[in-house]
Amino acid sequence: MQTPEIDVVGIGNAIVDIIAHADDSFLTAHGMQKGGMTLIDEAKAEALYAAMGPAVQLSGGSAGNTIAGLASLGASTGYIGKVKEDALGQIFRHDISSAGVRFPTEAAREGPATARCLIFVTPDAQRTMNTFLGASALLSPADVDDDLIRSAGITYLEGYLYDPPYAKAAFHRAAEIAHGAGRKVALSLSDRFCVERYRSEFRNLAELHVDYLFANESEIEALFETDLESALPRVVSAVEIAAITRGANGSLIAAKSERLDIAAAPVERVVDTTGAGDLYAAGFLFGLARGRALAECGRLASLTAAEIISHYGGRPETPLNEYVRVRS
Repeated sequence: MQTPEIDVVGIGNAIVDIIAHADDSFLTAHGMQKGGMTLIDEAKAEALYAAMGPAVQLSGGSAGNTIAGLASLGASTGYIGKVKEDALGQIFRHDISSAGVRFPTEAAREGPATARCLIFVTPDAQRTMNTFLGASALLSPADVDDDLIRSAGITYLEGYLYDPPYAKAAFHRAAEIAHGAGRKVALSLSDRFCVERYRSEFRNLAELHVDYLFANESEIEALFETDLESALPRVVSAVEIAAITRGANGSLIAAKSERLDIAAAPVERVVDTTGAGDLYAAGFLFGLARGRALAECGRLASLTAAEIISHYGGRPETPLNEYVRVRS
């Protein structure tokens, strides 16, 4: 088997985040479940945008954030995701390409607009997301770049992508290509609601196609319909490595012959938890790509998550290779 040309390629919903402050009463007035992610249509996206306060626009998307984080650490990366040829699509393409990420997916010329996620951050730093999938849902197996997948040591799949049927097919095709080339496949469960919609499919996917699983405690419990400790034996029987985040309690790394508790890295002030899990995955995948021990992978993951929650948005503000160096 040839040495990988790039470290990680991510596949996900190409989304631009629109982030604003809000209080709990705003969430209640608009029927939002605090801390969750809700899929909305374009009309609802426009209505929420009109109602929200001053906002900032930042390229996002779960796998996009992870890949941008990996690039900031110094990894070689690629990304597959669908945007439309419109203003937000140009923002997304510029941001990910300028980070040094290979982004070969052609923009859609027709159909719905580029995806956006309206994120409301409450004073306790919790983020509530309302996502219009738009053009990202048009991703199909034809958009999967076979050579890019084969060239990557790890293909990282975003659980959010499991909603649109054509995107789901692209998801499965990419996993098959990666394993056919002797590469590794990683999956982020993304959200408890995704897990509850596709529980049996995710279980089957993990057992047959996934080597590295990323999830938070709630998502693992939803996947196996039991508490974390009872779920762990089933997790490690399905995948090589599971990295399970636990918020301020750090994370748990589970493998067939090893279990590690990793402390959360200290941060002066939590500003916005958007992208915390995405950047945790970036640090962990970077460690794996560099052949680091699991404890070191967990330490890197905690550091990169700490950087992202110290400011708004899901992309690093400080170059992560420098951030990690200073704190090592």
